[in-house]
Amino acid sequence: MTTWRWRSARLALGTASALGLGRFAYGLVLPAMAEQLRWDLARAGAMTTANGLGYLVGATATAALARRLGVAATFRLGMVLCTVALAATAISAHYPALLAARAVAGFAGAMVFIAGAVLAPTTVYFAGTGLGIVLSGAVIPPLLDQHPQRWPLAWAGLAVAAGVAAAVSWTAARPTTAVSGGQPASSVRRLWPVAVVYLLFAAGYIAYITFLSAYLADRHASTTQTTLTWVLLGLAVMVAPGLWQRPIRYWPGGRILAVLLGTIAGAAALVLLQPVPAVVIVSALTYGATFMAVPAAVTALVRAATPPEKLTSTLSTFTVIFAVGQMAGPWLAGALADQTTAGAILGWTAALCGTGAVLAVTTVTPTHRSSPDRTARSRLHRPPGPSVR
Repeated sequence: MTTWRWRSARLALGTASALGLGRFAYGLVLPAMAEQLRWDLARAGAMTTANGLGYLVGATATAALARRLGVAATFRLGMVLCTVALAATAISAHYPALLAARAVAGFAGAMVFIAGAVLAPTTVYFAGTGLGIVLSGAVIPPLLDQHPQRWPLAWAGLAVAAGVAAAVSWTAARPTTAVSGGQPASSVRRLWPVAVVYLLFAAGYIAYITFLSAYLADRHASTTQTTLTWVLLGLAVMVAPGLWQRPIRYWPGGRILAVLLGTIAGAAALVLLQPVPAVVIVSALTYGATFMAVPAAVTALVRAATPPEKLTSTLSTFTVIFAVGQMAGPWLAGALADQTTAGAILGWTAALCGTGAVLAVTTVTPTHRSSPDRTARSRLHRPPGPSVR
């Protein structure tokens, strides 16, 4: 493995920690917490909403932090905060304290995601999420099987894993040149269709993975089925960069986004139509192989349309847009499911992502800076240049 690929792989532990452990693993612990703490789905969804709120605040603060501390230091600080937030989730059953811990995890996640995307501008970075999902999927269901009171232990284990990820990735986050405070407004205006599609995706996709384990528990799925479903979902996330690297690089922006969002919508609808174990696994595999490719595709579009000195601030703006959708989606989907059935959550994901697919193919056009297309495309996949030292 080349030096720059190994460095990207270590930085990918950022998405493993901030997203795989800090955000998505909650879906595995949720059934046990809901049972022990007597939550309905709206209350459970509010935990992810708190995480999304923290992510929103973190997204607005990251560009300023990166200018003050540097991109590498911002990444490292986010990794440490994520570890602390996961540990804090293990020490209290008090609802406001849990909400606060999930919010801090979201804040740290935004710092890690944005800073890491600047430091490691390759699709390998997004595969780290799958590693976090595989680890949590392999450990948490057996740990909590018939023992829902162990949910604090699950969070403690996640905190330990996040701490290891922070240590391994520490020296891979190297100082970069100063981050400019350029205004992203002009880039965002040019990319407004992408922003709308990204908002719909954020509100839709998060409901599926937040409530997947709760849906399986509602259907009395075995621990083996839950473990297998999550591990396969995580493995699919890990191989997704290899599947989507060329389409993201060469297909027009609206086309790739439409395919990705349409596939996610189909994966959610599939379970609604035929909720048997084999179909659930196919759905999870399809979802896992697709959903993290959407941020990768959006990042590629933003990078192609944004001058380097404005990249961090523009990525921060798009992360804010993403966070707004991600914040609202789980609570609204959970409230809808409380009034109807658990299957409404899957319908929510299918409807919003399906709408996003239609908008993507009809409104999103490729946008590039004045440099040739091949220059913008190659920047996403080549090793870091001399600006990293």
